[in-house]
Amino acid sequence: MAGGYGDSSQKIDYVFKVVLIGDSAVGKSQILARFARDEFSLDSKATIGVEFQTRTLNIQHKSVKAQIWDTAGQERYRAVTSAYYRGAVGAMLVYDITKRQTFDHIPRWLQELRGQADKNIVIILLGNKNDLEDERAVSTEDAKEFAQQEGLFFLETSALQATNVEDAFMTVLTEIFNIVNKKTLVASEDQSNGNPALLTSKQILVPGPGQVVPAKKGMCCSS
Repeated sequence: MAGGYGDSSQKIDYVFKVVLIGDSAVGKSQILARFARDEFSLDSKATIGVEFQTRTLNIQHKSVKAQIWDTAGQERYRAVTSAYYRGAVGAMLVYDITKRQTFDHIPRWLQELRGQADKNIVIILLGNKNDLEDERAVSTEDAKEFAQQEGLFFLETSALQATNVEDAFMTVLTEIFNIVNKKTLVASEDQSNGNPALLTSKQILVPGPGQVVPAKKGMCCSS
């Protein structure tokens, strides 16, 4: 399903912009580095301003370039938000499972996201650093309950151990891909006046093993 690291010279069918948001030091940049380059640095420095990286993957025989944007979580960089969110079709809300305050700030980040971004943006809640189980300050159950209430996908990740990082990105990108293709189907149906014989065949991707299956409310969770 997924391609390798780095971008190939093949034709790109889709470009999906995904933003990483959350407090400083929750591991946003490490999650990005693990996904984009399969790297992790123990002496990572705080992100200053905004940076983005890309990775091209294959989803349902289509070439999808994921353009992942990472910004500093510190308050003094919040002025970048309007441009940062513009054009984003996916978002990752990241907190640190060992720091309760970072989870308590998630509603504020979610409010900002929903105020700035497209209303159909695909959002996943990520509890990072789950390799530090002995230091856990946020229970999986609390995070799942919040995700269900807000209609979010949910996973716990470890950028250090590469746990669920790939699944998290693929969950978001696959859902975006599904939405785009469903819109294409609707457009095709409108153009054909409802005649199924005139529709262009589109196969809709379903979540693969280890990915999140949306709950009844729209989107939710996995442990």
